[in-house]
Amino acid sequence: MTLTRASRPLSAGVGNSNDQTRRHNLSTILTMLHHGGAQTRAQLTRRSGLNRSTIGALVTELGELGLAYETEPEDSGLVGRPSPLVHANEKIVAVTVNPDVDAITIGVVGLGAVLHKRIRFETASVPTVREAVNVVSAVVAGMRSELDARFRVVGVGIAIPGLVNSDDGTVLLAPHLGWRDEAVAEPMAAALGYAARAANDAGLATVAESLFGSGRGVNDLVYLNGSASGIGGGVLVGGSMLRGAQGFAGELGHTLVNSAGIRCHCGKVGCLETEVNLGRLLAALGQSALGLDELDALLVPGGGSRAGSAVAVTNVDADGRADGSVASPGVAGRAVASQAAGDGVTAGGFGGRLAPEVQREVDRQLDVLAVAIGNFISVFNPESFVLGGFLGSLYEANPERLRAAVAELTLGSLGESVRIERAQLRSRLLTIGAAELAFSDLLADPAGTAF
Repeated sequence: MTLTRASRPLSAGVGNSNDQTRRHNLSTILTMLHHGGAQTRAQLTRRSGLNRSTIGALVTELGELGLAYETEPEDSGLVGRPSPLVHANEKIVAVTVNPDVDAITIGVVGLGAVLHKRIRFETASVPTVREAVNVVSAVVAGMRSELDARFRVVGVGIAIPGLVNSDDGTVLLAPHLGWRDEAVAEPMAAALGYAARAANDAGLATVAESLFGSGRGVNDLVYLNGSASGIGGGVLVGGSMLRGAQGFAGELGHTLVNSAGIRCHCGKVGCLETEVNLGRLLAALGQSALGLDELDALLVPGGGSRAGSAVAVTNVDADGRADGSVASPGVAGRAVASQAAGDGVTAGGFGGRLAPEVQREVDRQLDVLAVAIGNFISVFNPESFVLGGFLGSLYEANPERLRAAVAELTLGSLGESVRIERAQLRSRLLTIGAAELAFSDLLADPAGTAF
């Protein structure tokens, strides 16, 4: 299964039967609602190219399937009765999983990229596949009554920091996790009772940001993600994901940026992910592990108070319950939960000024990052360059420094013409990307997907 940014033609389907055409059109309309938000029937008619009666029938069927619903809009003050809005049903959800060397993040995401819940289980050591499955199983067990009562679960999307055979959900190589040729989707599905898919995390993040974030409407984009597992990326060229001969394009973290640098786990010296590194940044901050929102609170002016970046955080047991009444999953660690994105928390940080040793490390990493970005701009000539994970926090600590360095390192006006920005989805990015993977079958055939 190959996941790409939405490229479905918004026009009537061509099939060899009325049923095929109807199912194609259901897919078109549900995808429009999921990616584009609530719309009136008139807007769906205009944007899809289908006629009014067809749209009416499709909206009715999506409603009967429980995948969409209509609401009366607020009074706009204009003459005439306002048209009802058609919504993708946000209670149709995916369970998402993102394992990393220091934590496993589990989410519940509804159609329309609505984040209902996110739990970060911080592990005391790098988790094995079995330990990751056990943690996720325990967390989902703690949420099971709520999932059954409030939601319909489509499946599970797993975002892996490594090379993945997305057809069968096998991790070919996730070096930082120590996973090689290990099935992940199959044991996760068996443990949870939902269909599961797995794919590379940076590729999923690229898709998510292009659909729901700063990459909307951008056809040529480079996304660079930084996590505890290193640096990866994704590239959109002409609106399509660049995949490479074997489907593994995007290992941008192993671009060489310093021949006199540190030896990477891959054996080379001076890879980007050894020089621009979360561990080295945390060491300067005097920390061992932080979530992205916590990192923002320490590093970014304004920190966690920025809209869309912060979440309400409480200590919970490994099952996701605040009362700690259910036993842990047998993996050492702790969990923190967030109910929804955008709930503000006050950031203390450094009062707008970084300690000298932190500032030196931030500036050093930004200067090295600028070298890599300059190279990528020269190769791909993107319209937009998006930074996610800890790279987004690093960038926002001193955006002017990075932009100036990139402009100096690129040919002519290439660097100045590229929009460099942080991923709008911020800490939600991998969660939303993994959900998109889980939703792919439903969006492709709403009438034929059983869940």
